Amino acid sequence: MTSFEQLGIGTSVMKALKEIGIESPFPIQESSIPLILKGMDVIGQAHTGTGKTAAFSLPLITRIRSKGTIQALILVPTRELAIQVTNEMRKFARYTGTRIVAIYGGQRINLQIDQLRKGAQIVVATPGRLIDHVKSGSIQLDDVNYVVLDEADRMLDMGFIDDIKFILFYVNEDRQTCLFSATMPPEILRLSREYMKDPKEIRLNEDELSLETINQSYLIIDEREKFKHLCNLIKSSEKKQTIVFAATKIRTQRLAEDLKHHGFRVITIHGDLSQKQRDHSMSRFRTGNEDILVATDIAARGIDIPAVGHIINYDVPDNPLIYFHRIGRTARAGGSGQAISLVSKNRFEDFSRIMNHTDQQIKRLNDEMGIEIPQIQSYSGRTNIRRYNEYNRYNRHSNGNTRYRRYGSRNGENREYRRKTYPAYRNYARQ
Repeated sequence: MTSFEQLGIGTSVMKALKEIGIESPFPIQESSIPLILKGMDVIGQAHTGTGKTAAFSLPLITRIRSKGTIQALILVPTRELAIQVTNEMRKFARYTGTRIVAIYGGQRINLQIDQLRKGAQIVVATPGRLIDHVKSGSIQLDDVNYVVLDEADRMLDMGFIDDIKFILFYVNEDRQTCLFSATMPPEILRLSREYMKDPKEIRLNEDELSLETINQSYLIIDEREKFKHLCNLIKSSEKKQTIVFAATKIRTQRLAEDLKHHGFRVITIHGDLSQKQRDHSMSRFRTGNEDILVATDIAARGIDIPAVGHIINYDVPDNPLIYFHRIGRTARAGGSGQAISLVSKNRFEDFSRIMNHTDQQIKRLNDEMGIEIPQIQSYSGRTNIRRYNEYNRYNRHSNGNTRYRRYGSRNGENREYRRKTYPAYRNYARQ
């Protein structure tokens, strides 16, 4: 088996890896690291939880100078991912002298400016807040030689494509650019053709979106029966940590309150929480102080909590890819886990599309649990009423199928108005 040392990782980084207990590379790391060390542009595609962060972090930390101005820029879609990637990179760089700073909305910009003044060689940033710094002059990108777009498909889903192009305009054209993503939609490939130089593509398991180590199942029930079955599933989860995904912020908060009323230890994370509240929630869940995290899809990408044993989809997502991103929060780094979906009869068609996107078995639990299958409602040939109402609610001032919206959250990402399509806005607004 190839070692990190054989791949070309530096001595100081190797010392940190040994202390952390990371001994051998995952496939995405083994394929990517030599190419990045050679200065090549790389497109890396692999499932969540398979080591993409280390795949780009280790060679960058090995290559950059430990002193001087900002040399590497990592763009990520969410503040949670910015914090996570920064913490991971700091572990790898602990003996190199390299300083890594996280830049994201929701945190006081003056605090970030103070950190930048102390010097940084690597910046991990969400696009909107980075643009704020670039426009105010607190960040200079002139000496950036390495750019990484992490969770690139998620950034496109959230409507960050124009911001990414704005940022890359200010970076040296001779830079090395790497793009990592769990999926490879056509928009990603168009972006790579425009901004990357003869990129080397590494695609692992691209045809199979689900993870073989996740035991997937579903239960078809009436909507009013969901909460009862949720409680029963949590009680039978062998005290493993559980993430419960709900469709909206209001539903998430209400569900968490109901679970607390039934004696469960619950924490929430959604878009209405401040950064301090989100950090507090993630910290308590990560350290095991709370057993259950109830979340919107804001937590479905990039959050790495190894102890999560169960994912419960309280609401079926509209997009099949969101389903796979959700269940990817368990079975991290070669582990195993369970994913159970509570499918109400009016969402069965949505779940059928999910099943059509995977060759892995998704087991129906109704028979073994002795639960009668309710009559399935078909929405073929007509608009789903819930989606139609949601579309109108967010597009009252639209022109065609687009609208101008404030970019970022109320307390932060970017204060410009930009023209975005309805799907991007809908996904953003619901988190």
